[in-house]
Amino acid sequence: MHIGPYQLDNPLALAPMVGVTDKFFRRLCRDLGAGYVVSEMLAADPALRDTHVARLRGDFAGEASPVAVQIAGSEPAWMAEAARYNVQRGAEIIDINMGCPAKKVCNKLAGSALLAQPDQVRAILEAVVAAVDVPVTLKIRTGPNPRERNGVEIARLAEDAGVAALAVHGRTRSDRFTGEVEYATIRAICAAVDLPVFANGDIGSPEKAAEVLELTGADGLMIGRAAQGNPWIFREVRHYLAHGERLPPPAPEEVLAVMERHLAQLHRCYGEAVGLRVARTHIAWYLDGRPGAEQARRLLMRAESAAEQFALLRGYFAGPSRDSARQATAGDGQAAHSDGRLAA
Repeated sequence: MHIGPYQLDNPLALAPMVGVTDKFFRRLCRDLGAGYVVSEMLAADPALRDTHVARLRGDFAGEASPVAVQIAGSEPAWMAEAARYNVQRGAEIIDINMGCPAKKVCNKLAGSALLAQPDQVRAILEAVVAAVDVPVTLKIRTGPNPRERNGVEIARLAEDAGVAALAVHGRTRSDRFTGEVEYATIRAICAAVDLPVFANGDIGSPEKAAEVLELTGADGLMIGRAAQGNPWIFREVRHYLAHGERLPPPAPEEVLAVMERHLAQLHRCYGEAVGLRVARTHIAWYLDGRPGAEQARRLLMRAESAAEQFALLRGYFAGPSRDSARQATAGDGQAAHSDGRLAA
C-alpha cells in the first residue's frame, strides 16, 4: 500500500486519537506491528499553535518515516497555513480531520460537521493540496447522519482535489461511537474511487479485521479504540491475515515490560506530576479484564510518584495474579474480551 511516494510496511494503521496517540504510543504501536501511524489532531487556528499542549503534540523528533500529521479546522486559508507550518516542522504527510464527532470540534464547523457542507470540503481540500508538496490524506465518516450518507460524494471530491488516500469510519457524525458500524458505504467508496482506502470502526479482533477487509474491499485497516491498552493487536492482526490463525496473547512479562517502557516515557516527557495522570488512563486500559486487576488498578490510580506506580505494577505482575494470568492463557489462548482485547 502506497501513500504518495511512501510504501507502507503493511496496511494496518493506528487511528489518531487525541490524548492517546502521542508519539510514544505511536512508536510502541509501530514496534508491535502497525505499518502506519498518524499524530494527534492539531488545530489549524494560529492562536492555538504555541500552547504547551500543541507543542507537545507537534513534537515529531525521532519519528520513523513517513511522519503523518493530522490537522483540523474549517477555514481553507488557516488549514493551508497549518499544513505548511507542519511540513516545515517535519511532517511528510498531512492528514485532514473530517471525521471527529466531538461537540467542541463540530461546534466550530470542523471535523465531521464539514460533511454536511461539500462546497466547504472542496475548498479546504483544494487549498491544502495546493499549499504543500507532500501527500494530503483525509479521514471522514460515512455522512452527517444515517439519512444523509454522502461518503461517496465526499470521497469523489477528495479524489478530484488530489487527495492521496482516505480513511473512512463506518458511522455517521450523529452516530458518534454508538450502534453498529455500517460497512456498506465504505465498500461503495472503495468501488467509486481509485484512492487507497483504510476501513475504520470497531475492528477489535483479528477475525473482525479479516471480515472487514472482505466486506469492504478496502486496501487497509485503521484501528483505534481496540489498540488502547492493547498495542499487540497490530501484530495479532498481521499474523492472522497472513496465516489464518491467532498468535498466543502476550506473556505477563512482556505486558509488564511494555507498560514500564510506556509509563517511563510519559513521566519523562510530561513531567512526573502530569505524567502520572496521563499514565493512569493507559494503566486502566492495559489492566482492563486481566485476572485480579481491580484492586491493583485502584491502588495505581492513587499512586503519588512514578516510583510508586512502578512498584505497584511490579507487585501485581509478580503476585498471585501472574499465576492466574498464566493459567488463563494456557487454558484458552483464543479468549478475547468483548472489546476485542485478548486475555493474557
